[in-house]
Amino acid sequence: MKFPYKQDVQSDASPNSSKSTEAKSSGLGTFGGVYTPSILTILGVIMYLRFGWVVGNVGLVGTFIIVTLATSITLLTALSVCAIATDRVVRVGGAYYMISRCLGIEVGGAVGISLYFAQALSIALYTIGFAESIVQTFGQLNQTYVALFVTISVAVLALTSAQIAVKAQYLIMGAIVLSLICLFFGPSIPNITPQGWNIPTPTNGQSFWAVFAVFFPAVTGIMSGVSMSGDLRDPSRSIPTGTLAAVGTGYLVYMGLPLIIAMRADTATLLSEPLVMKMMSLWQPAILLGVWGATLSSALGSILAAPRVLQALARDGIFPPWMSFLGRGSGENDEPRIGTWVTLSVAIAAVCIGDLNLIAPVLTMFFLTTYLVLNLSASIEGFLQSPSFRPSFKVHWVLSLLGGIGCLWVMLLINPVATMVAGAIVLAIYFWIQQRELTTTWGDVRRGIWMALLREGIYQIDRVEDTKNWRPNVLVFSGSPSKRWSLIQLANALTHQRGLITVSSVLPSGSRDLAQQTHLENTISENLKKQQVQALVRVVTASDPFEGMLQLVEAYGLGAVVPNTILLGDSEDTNRRDNYCNMIAQLHYANRSVIILRENPQRGFGNYRRIDVWWGGMKANGSLMLLLAYLLHSTIEWRDAQIYLKLVVPNEAGAKDAKANLNAMLAQLRISAVPSVIVADERPFEDILHESSQSADVIFLGMATPNEHNFTEYYEQMHARTANLPTTIYVMAAADFAFGEVLSEGSS
Repeated sequence: MKFPYKQDVQSDASPNSSKSTEAKSSGLGTFGGVYTPSILTILGVIMYLRFGWVVGNVGLVGTFIIVTLATSITLLTALSVCAIATDRVVRVGGAYYMISRCLGIEVGGAVGISLYFAQALSIALYTIGFAESIVQTFGQLNQTYVALFVTISVAVLALTSAQIAVKAQYLIMGAIVLSLICLFFGPSIPNITPQGWNIPTPTNGQSFWAVFAVFFPAVTGIMSGVSMSGDLRDPSRSIPTGTLAAVGTGYLVYMGLPLIIAMRADTATLLSEPLVMKMMSLWQPAILLGVWGATLSSALGSILAAPRVLQALARDGIFPPWMSFLGRGSGENDEPRIGTWVTLSVAIAAVCIGDLNLIAPVLTMFFLTTYLVLNLSASIEGFLQSPSFRPSFKVHWVLSLLGGIGCLWVMLLINPVATMVAGAIVLAIYFWIQQRELTTTWGDVRRGIWMALLREGIYQIDRVEDTKNWRPNVLVFSGSPSKRWSLIQLANALTHQRGLITVSSVLPSGSRDLAQQTHLENTISENLKKQQVQALVRVVTASDPFEGMLQLVEAYGLGAVVPNTILLGDSEDTNRRDNYCNMIAQLHYANRSVIILRENPQRGFGNYRRIDVWWGGMKANGSLMLLLAYLLHSTIEWRDAQIYLKLVVPNEAGAKDAKANLNAMLAQLRISAVPSVIVADERPFEDILHESSQSADVIFLGMATPNEHNFTEYYEQMHARTANLPTTIYVMAAADFAFGEVLSEGSS
């Protein structure tokens, strides 16, 4: 079977899933596929080795509270799993599949990789624990060899067939049931006073929350059944039924055991004897069988679950292409035998290391992180109420959110350091996957989240801009971006990833239909992303390009969010100068600021070292030009540049006062610029401009506003006066906005 391990990740409905879909008719049922692995993981070694210790520390009532509180968090997580599982077909990968299809491939991959290694290394934890108990009973054996033998044995079972492995779990379940029956009918410990309902007061007892942290992992384990999703006949039915049944069964057992223990043992014995259950069992070896069965069942559940997560990760292209073989399935049931061999290698390496106590807390955090993210997935889906989210098992989003909060609280309670380490690892994997820029053919909730935030934001924004929050929202008429890239560069620098940029092109009428326009927009958008420019793209058609620009300015935007700044290239075509200038006038009358870039083709933006602003006062264009120069200087490319604020005075008499005024203004505005006062001495401004700014990298010049006089004639004169200068930016500020207040905001 071949899978597309490229940047594009396959659809859930792709042909690659047909084989596993056909296998569903002979797949596992609810009892064998979900309930059995889940309940066996829940009824684990903590029940046998720590339950007496829990009762001894907090008493019978305290134990009931701990069991109920811990199970409530697991139940909320199970409800979230049920909601997601009944909304869509859950294929191979279990929790990873659910998370990736909800929160996106980056989040799903980060949690999925962590979950895989947690499950793979857990095999070693369980088999080492099993070996320890065997060696304590049969002292002549070697612990490492026993652990290796058991690890390989459970892997052989998993490699043979998932169904055979599940049948083996029935034997283990039988051993656990036998141990519980023997405990139920067993005697009290002789010569003691049972604890009963009394609350113990041991001198070295643990606090309630410390005991809770030790006990909580005993109620986890529902992922063992969820991870078998690819092997189930009907995942949407089996996962909810089997998971909830396992949680309910575990709760009943955990509420009954403390009652038996407290009525048959005293506090001192409960605190000092880890295998206190053995002392009160009708047949004591049954408890050992239960302990061994619990560890073996957990190891078997992990060796079944981990390769299926690995298979799903590989099929979705999370790993590099050379690792694509991990996604292959074998046999009629599409079993991940290659993934099982890899997982066995990881487990054997961990067994050989032997001491996994350092990483065990982090592995627990990985499992709880999976629970946390599953709860968040269901909570977000329920909150957004997307039409596509229609689970047959409905859960209010608040319950899922409470489950997520509970998981995070327990993580911090159990081990804050391990929580931070696990979180850092998950974040590192997330950023690694994000850098690979994987694309998927399925949707996730991220777009829904942004749409919800956008909707709320649009309705909250007032139509009248305020000076406190002004920033340039630029509409760039660039034509083909590759041919006029300097316009994109300038817009990107001025917005500084705070304002909005829309790159627009006006094409001749009939040159593109709507579908072709959309395709062109997507192509331009992808090219901009490759250049690390965040921008929207809009392509329209019109019989006249200038009319098309005006129509776009008039219609473009969403609610109060409309372009407030129009960025154009200079017009060199004298035959179309009238239409060009008329468009500028119309943009001004529409209360838009207009910026025109006249680029020096030989120099471009020069060395990014010097910005000249020709100052005419705070009113009109002056404030906007100084703002734009400040924004330009704030970027990485221009941060070493020096802003020169240039002012022309007629004679020496006013030069000193003018310079003092400029210094005082700049200090008040908190803008770093060098005031430069130039005495005209009857020289024309054109000569002063060319003499003073010839060495600049970019020049800001204000434009007169259109009036009853001929604006085309004015523009042509300005065009002639600035010929052969470095790159020049003409600025015409919107008439009805106080840019001076943007500069002076907070300076008084």
